[in-house]
Amino acid sequence: MSGFRKEFIKGIIISNPLFVLALGFCPALAVSTSVDNAIGMSVGVAFVLLGSNIIVSAIRKSVPNIVRIPVFIVIIATFVTVVNLIFHAFVPALYESLGIYLPLIVVNCIILGRAEAFASKNPITSSIADALGVSIGFFLALLIISLIREMLGTGSLSLFGYNLLTLPVLGDNPMILFILPPGAFLVMGLLLALFRRMGVMKGE
Repeated sequence: MSGFRKEFIKGIIISNPLFVLALGFCPALAVSTSVDNAIGMSVGVAFVLLGSNIIVSAIRKSVPNIVRIPVFIVIIATFVTVVNLIFHAFVPALYESLGIYLPLIVVNCIILGRAEAFASKNPITSSIADALGVSIGFFLALLIISLIREMLGTGSLSLFGYNLLTLPVLGDNPMILFILPPGAFLVMGLLLALFRRMGVMKGE
């Protein structure tokens, strides 16, 4: 298996940020009330993670250890600002829905963690593979959570204004709990228990 493919796959499964590394829970649980939010947040995280990984890897030998964390934060903040402005200009509804959690990507443990633990120690190609794998892993995890919460909490499934599915019974009597904060913790807890049972969280 090539190094690129190995790092890519590891980011999706073995180093899955939510289900394995348990990073970025706060924004993930807060925005996972709908699939739209999950897609929007995942795109933002992917852009910032890929951009910051590339830059951090490119300058890793030039940045003194004593200032590396402040430098990483400035790099990440720059990409987050770009994402924030793009969302505000082109997808204002999604921008409003994501709220404060979009600019807070700058302090997301996933982004800074990958910059410090991986990109600062590996070449650009491997850092790109890591960023892509972790981004897809984050997206899949967030998509699973949001699918469950939206369908059970609203009784339907929609995508950018288009209703894709209305569940019988739940369509008229949705379980509102699942789109509230307690529902987020309940869904996450059950999923973590399921994946641990399956051995996914051990990288098996």
